[in-house]
Amino acid sequence: MTLPIKRISLTLMLILLFISTAIVVTAQDEVARADTVIFDIDDSAIPNPTNFNWMVPGTRRNTGAHQALWEPLFILNYETGQIDPWLGVSFTPNEAQDVWTLKLREGIKWSDGEAFNADDVVFTINLLLGDETATLAEAANMQQWIESVEKIDDLTVQFNLKAPNPRFQLDYFSVRIWGGVVILPEHIWAGQDPFTFTFFDLEKGWPVGTGPYRLVSSTTTETIWDRRDDWWGAETGWMPLPEPLRLIWVITGAEENKALLMSDGQLDSAMDMTLGAFEAVQAQNPNVIAWYDDLPYAWPDPCARQLSLNNAVPPWDNKDLRKAVSLIIDRNQIVEVAYEGTSVPSKTMFVQYGAMSPYIDAIVGAGMGINPEADVAAGQALIEGAGYTRNADGFYEKDGEVLAVDIISDETGIEYTRIVNVVVEQLRAAGIEATARPVASATWIDARTTGNFSGVFDWEACGSINEPWNSMNRYTNHWVRPLGERTPGDNNFVRWNTENTAKYTEIVDQIGVLPLGDPQIVDMVVEAYRYMYEETPIIPLTQAKKLVPFDTTYWTGWPSAENNYNHPATWWQSTHQIIHNLRHAQ
Repeated sequence: MTLPIKRISLTLMLILLFISTAIVVTAQDEVARADTVIFDIDDSAIPNPTNFNWMVPGTRRNTGAHQALWEPLFILNYETGQIDPWLGVSFTPNEAQDVWTLKLREGIKWSDGEAFNADDVVFTINLLLGDETATLAEAANMQQWIESVEKIDDLTVQFNLKAPNPRFQLDYFSVRIWGGVVILPEHIWAGQDPFTFTFFDLEKGWPVGTGPYRLVSSTTTETIWDRRDDWWGAETGWMPLPEPLRLIWVITGAEENKALLMSDGQLDSAMDMTLGAFEAVQAQNPNVIAWYDDLPYAWPDPCARQLSLNNAVPPWDNKDLRKAVSLIIDRNQIVEVAYEGTSVPSKTMFVQYGAMSPYIDAIVGAGMGINPEADVAAGQALIEGAGYTRNADGFYEKDGEVLAVDIISDETGIEYTRIVNVVVEQLRAAGIEATARPVASATWIDARTTGNFSGVFDWEACGSINEPWNSMNRYTNHWVRPLGERTPGDNNFVRWNTENTAKYTEIVDQIGVLPLGDPQIVDMVVEAYRYMYEETPIIPLTQAKKLVPFDTTYWTGWPSAENNYNHPATWWQSTHQIIHNLRHAQ
């Protein structure tokens, strides 16, 4: 089976340039293009553009809110491996690592002039601890670990944990991946219903934050943020004001649109592109750069891609059928076709960063690594062993039921569509009636968390960067919920819940209280992973790549492998660092 690799030709680019339209910015005070940074949003629309309650499902906080308005306490620097201070200056544990003390920076103010202090931190954590449904974002994580939180003084907060946790700061307050706990202003949120309050009223200056930008417009297609010259960081002398006067996050639509806009200098940063589109853009606009100057160009995103089958719904509650699917999938072909060679197959559930190598190598060495090549015959043997035979249409059938899987995916990324299309074709050729169903982000999330799916393309094993516990914890039985009920924090949404899950959970819980780098952990990971390997609750596919182009026509200082002050993901809360590093090109 050969699938063609499609690239945008330069001829097509030139033709489309004539019919493309420029980004239409909502009428605001005039700001020069040279003072404006335009970021891409990978979505078909911004759902709930007037809801800035980051804790409820369906709210998008990466349309500028957590990149320009809501500053983090700390930021994990992927390049140095260190945790950079931001609103917090230190976060230290006691010797037992079950009491953590947070020290805040002096002089921080909310955008409405109120002081940001320990009261806001204590209020936010207690709000999450008080969520009896554990469905507010980060509520499940806070409830898993925190016994109580208390104010020591205006700049000091003490977290009393239920058990030792050497990763407490890293996992929840350091933008380890994408974001983390966002601190709420107590003076606005006190007395509000955290499930219904939208935190939006431009006349009142809501949403407020501590960052150097304020929201001036939010629609289903774009958000606009203007710089506040009274930002606390500049007033205290901690850091100068960022140079951009305006930031815009805009829905760009199809990849062709994105490429055209960047070719024409109308987009400064795109979230991701295929290799063909990127090469075409560079041919038209030589000012466009990526993480690397040459192949593979892309930055390796920490969220490895996977296929998840519903462990609680027949026929995919049968582990042999899940194993069969994994065996049938040719991961090399996914890399060749969907990624055009810019990624690699996954060896395990983990991201293949250097710090994870000891755990990955041990798993592979124990015979549990994933073969990047398909073994279709072995997969079909498992299906037939489960009592299925092929019907006249070539699909496996048992008791009048065709073996089928409907794979839903987030419609916003061409990467996702390409991967699922390859997988679907492979499964159909082997006798499984697979279908691809791209859906809106909110629909994809809702189906996944409530268990209303047979198959999902996702990356929910994402979490571990330099240690294995975070990703492994996501599949413990702590998070299992009945079908129809939301799983806390998207954890174990496949509803893997067997005797082996219980054994796996026991080991993972033991790993969770050991110090980072403890020599016992490698063998414990192998022992726990064997239960997952035996039952295949998830099917790892490939490592993720993000080919993130930046246009240097108006702005320099973008992150790259050479200018590596941190990674290039502009949809993460660490984007604060990028914005502060941007400089006018002329």
